[in-house]
Amino acid sequence: MCGIIGYIGHQEATPILLEGLKRLEYRGYDSSGVGVISSESGELFVRKAKGKICDLESLIKAHHLPSGSIGISHTRWATHGAPNQVNAHPHFDSTNKIIVVHNGIIENYESLKKNLIKKGYKFISETDTEVVAHLIRDYYDGDLFEAVKKTIAQLRGSFALGVISQEEPDTLIAARIGSPLIVGIGKNENFIASDVPAILDYTKKVIYLKDGEMAVIKRDSVRVFNFAGKPVPYKVSPVTFHVDAVKKQGYAHFMLKEIHEQADVLKNMLASRIKGNHVALDGLKLTDSQLRSIKNIFIVACGTAYHAGMVGKYVIEKLASVPVMIDVSSEFRYRNPILDQKTLVIAISQSGETADTLAAVKEAKAKGAKILSIVNAVGSTLTRESDGVLYTHAGPEIGVASTKAYTAQLCMLYLLALKLAAVRKTLPSAEVKKLFKDLKEVPQLYHKILKNRQAIADMAKDNSHFGCFLYLGRNINYPSALEGALKLKEISYIPAEGYAAGEMKHGPIALIDEYRAVVCVAVQSETYEKMISNMQEILSRKGKVIAIATEGDKTIANHAHHVIYLPSTNTSLTPLLVALPLQLFAYYVAVNRGCDVDQPRNLAKSVTVE
Repeated sequence: MCGIIGYIGHQEATPILLEGLKRLEYRGYDSSGVGVISSESGELFVRKAKGKICDLESLIKAHHLPSGSIGISHTRWATHGAPNQVNAHPHFDSTNKIIVVHNGIIENYESLKKNLIKKGYKFISETDTEVVAHLIRDYYDGDLFEAVKKTIAQLRGSFALGVISQEEPDTLIAARIGSPLIVGIGKNENFIASDVPAILDYTKKVIYLKDGEMAVIKRDSVRVFNFAGKPVPYKVSPVTFHVDAVKKQGYAHFMLKEIHEQADVLKNMLASRIKGNHVALDGLKLTDSQLRSIKNIFIVACGTAYHAGMVGKYVIEKLASVPVMIDVSSEFRYRNPILDQKTLVIAISQSGETADTLAAVKEAKAKGAKILSIVNAVGSTLTRESDGVLYTHAGPEIGVASTKAYTAQLCMLYLLALKLAAVRKTLPSAEVKKLFKDLKEVPQLYHKILKNRQAIADMAKDNSHFGCFLYLGRNINYPSALEGALKLKEISYIPAEGYAAGEMKHGPIALIDEYRAVVCVAVQSETYEKMISNMQEILSRKGKVIAIATEGDKTIANHAHHVIYLPSTNTSLTPLLVALPLQLFAYYVAVNRGCDVDQPRNLAKSVTVE
């Protein structure tokens, strides 16, 4: 949640900060602000605005910011206090000489605030962040680093901090625990940011700060310390993706661009992971002996990643004969899960910074389980908490509603299931070879589905007026129904619920009437006839049926008002294909309703608070 970018160097800071904030819009926000130290007067100046970054730009145009080569900026997603100009970041200390930007939550801010008020400090905002600014002032005795270090020692919670002071205009301080923050290394200039896209125009060299680290950044140097103030070694890592990856490249929205990128993402993954007739899972860091000794698997994830994990449960149990349990990360550690050294916990997260998933992993580690993470973001916190890491390498995903990250997670789970099956000898070699062949064909099938996107767009237009949608699926495509419903509600704001189709008669059927549309995943499978029966039940109650079916199905049109046809593939792989029309349908419905597809209201790309 939220976005931070800071700059110190030889260029004008404000344009760099504003452009960086635009690159971080996908993280979700409701207000923004910029603070710079004037090169002429040495004073700090701040401009803040509620709403979009364009509103901040308009404010700065009307109330000019002085020229300066050091500054920090922020996009805020409201937690403590309403989204307004006063609560927006940066926040001043009591003397207006120090400013702070902050992502995360300070859990003990109320007690800290009471103590500061007793000392005479006055608060103007409702935020927990303002406490940090006043604490730094309280500890400041001429050394900003020491003041920030002492302040951090008082804080409980998660945070990424950026701090500058007009009393030390050559220094930018950064610190993090539980919330991502990177340092960008340039030539006679350096940066801090919540994520790489913010600084890609200026550098492709970054330091991924670890939890419990802070950095002292000047225009020509960077030093990293632990929270005790002792220097620690750090690694400068290259950024492997190009700046074009975070641009729309002619697409109307990032979400549409990322839907179209899925074929290449899977093609690249399969080319690098399938070697001959075996799966090469570099980063797994579990021996064949350890894989054979696994007695059970837990999958923990949130949102879209949870739905990928649900598919993973079906696939792993079917192919590798290992019992799999799956939990929403936020519930996992509160039910005292039974696991031990022979348990493998698979944590799935696009960002690798999901607070609930990180908390679940720490709980599992404390009980002795092995941790394997499936992650897109290189260098994220989850990767450092794991015994093994399987990177999906889907590239930056800017749209808040996950698309290519989801199908990449699905593909990685299929590969992992095949690896487990091979090691545990649960599948005949001929069946393994057939699955490899079918998997390799999926990217080409994606191109075929995308050629039909106009038909899906027309179907979406015809159904955009419905006030409620149900999504039904069975067996391995029950999670597909959940994911389809999530996509629609995320970006179109239409209430949508996914159900296992067999559960419809146990309650949801009461919702069916002529004002409801029902999306039925009815691809060819062992449950196909049962899905047809469910569709008949909907039609008899005047519900509008939209079916997702397999090419060549000549009878499905008799049971639906609209049909989206998919190429035929291995039944076990159908969730990979079903994902695309569900994504496209949600996208076009949202566009027809005039919704902000890439930045849906109230949502953030990386949820770093519990």
